[in-house]
Amino acid sequence: MKKQHCEDKAFKDARHIHMIGIGGSGMCPIAELLLSRGYKVTGSDRNDNANVKYLKSLGINVFNEHNADNISGADLVAYSAAVPVDNPEMVAADNFGVPKMERSQLLGAITRCYDNVIGVSGTHGKTTVSSMITQILLLNKQNPNAVIGGKLPIANSSCVVGNSETLVCESCEFVDSFLQFSPDITVLLNIDDDHMDYFKTMENLENSFKRFVSMGKICYANGDDSRVKNVVNDIDSQVVTYGFNTDNDFYPQNITAGKYGFCFDVVHGGEVVGHLEMHAPGKHNVYNGLVSFAVCYQMGVAPDGIADALTKFTGAGRRFEFIGESKGITVVDDYAHHPTEMTATLSAAKTLDYKNVIVVFQPYTYSRVALLRDGMIESLSIADKVFMTPIVAAREENIYGVKSEDVTNALSNAEVVADYDQLAQKMIDSAKDGDLIITMGAGDIYKVAHIILEKLK
Repeated sequence: MKKQHCEDKAFKDARHIHMIGIGGSGMCPIAELLLSRGYKVTGSDRNDNANVKYLKSLGINVFNEHNADNISGADLVAYSAAVPVDNPEMVAADNFGVPKMERSQLLGAITRCYDNVIGVSGTHGKTTVSSMITQILLLNKQNPNAVIGGKLPIANSSCVVGNSETLVCESCEFVDSFLQFSPDITVLLNIDDDHMDYFKTMENLENSFKRFVSMGKICYANGDDSRVKNVVNDIDSQVVTYGFNTDNDFYPQNITAGKYGFCFDVVHGGEVVGHLEMHAPGKHNVYNGLVSFAVCYQMGVAPDGIADALTKFTGAGRRFEFIGESKGITVVDDYAHHPTEMTATLSAAKTLDYKNVIVVFQPYTYSRVALLRDGMIESLSIADKVFMTPIVAAREENIYGVKSEDVTNALSNAEVVADYDQLAQKMIDSAKDGDLIITMGAGDIYKVAHIILEKLK
C-alpha cells in the first residue's frame, strides 16, 4: 500500500462521508466508488440533475437543499471547489469539528488505496483517453476501477467498479488538483494555454505537469508536442513516447480514412504490433487511440483485444456524442470549450459524410473568451453556420468587458441567441436533410440538443 499523506487520516478513519455538490461531474463518480468500498455516503445538491437521480437509484441519500442538519453523523465532509466557505454545511462542519476534504484531496486519498493508478493528464482529451483505456481493460477482463469526467456508455456511468488494483483516474491540472494524486502510470496528452487565470504563465503550467508526471514510475508522453517533450525531457520516470513522427516509441502507419474514423497500423520497436479501426472521428483520435493502445499493450493486453474494444468505442459522454437523428438531420453534442478542442471537433465533423455543419457554441468564463477570442473565431469559421449563447460566467465577474458578439461579429454567418427554445428552432430552420447539428461547450448547452430532437420529432 502506498504511503499515506497526513491529510488522509480523516479519510482512513471515516465510515460516513457526506459530499456537498455530490451531483457534479467530478463528485458523482467518487461517490459511487466510495459506496462500492463500503462507506456510507450521503450528499447534497440543489441541482436535481441526472447524476443526482442516478446516485439516488444506488441508495445514496441526496438532499436537494443545503442545510446544517444534512451532515448529521458524518465523519468527513467532502466538497467541490465550487462550494463557498459560507455554505451552511461547510459552516456546520467547522462548528462541530468534522474534518473537511476538497474533492481533489479526497480523490488523492483514494488513489493511495490502489497499487496501479493510471493518471491521464493533458489540456485536451483526458476524458476520451481515460474512457478508451477503461473500455479496453473492461472488455479484456482486467476488472479496472475508474473515475472519469464523462459517462462511459458501456458502463452507463462515469465510475467503473472492479475488483483489481488498477484505477484509471482522469487527472485535471486546474488549481493543481492532480498534484494531490499518487499515480503509478502517467499519461501526458498535450499542453495548451488553458486555466491561465490560475497559472498566469506557460512556465508555471509546464512546471505543474512536470511535477505530476514525475510522481509515476512510467510516463506515456505525446512526442509530437514540443511542450510535452520539454516537460518530460529530464524526469526520473521512464518515458514512452507516441505520435505521428517515426522517432516515437509508438507511431501509426498506413493511415486510411474509414467510415467512422481513421484506420492505421501501430508500429513499436520497428514492427507492426497491432491494427486499429477508430470509431471516433478526427486526427486527434488517432493520438488518443495510439496512447490507449500503448498503455494497455504494455500492461499485457493482447493487440486484438485492444483493437476490438476500440472498435466498440464511439465516444465518451459529451465527446462527439451522437444524440439522435430525425428528418435526415443528425444531432451531436460535444464538450469542446477551448479553440484547440473546437477545431478538432469541427474538423472531424467536416471529414464525415454530412452536407453542412451547423454549430452552437456556449462560451465558458469571461477570462477564457478574453484570452482565446481569436482562436474561437478561427475554430468556428470551420462550420457552415454558427450560433452562440451569451458567456457563462461560472466563477467570474466580467472585468474584461467581453461578450459573445465579440466573436460572432467577426464571422460571416453567425448570431447570438440566449433563449434555448428559440435557439433550437433557429438551428432547425437552418438545417436540411443530410446536415449535422453540433451543440458545443462546457456548460448546459447539451440541453439544446435534446430540445432540437424533440422539436424534430
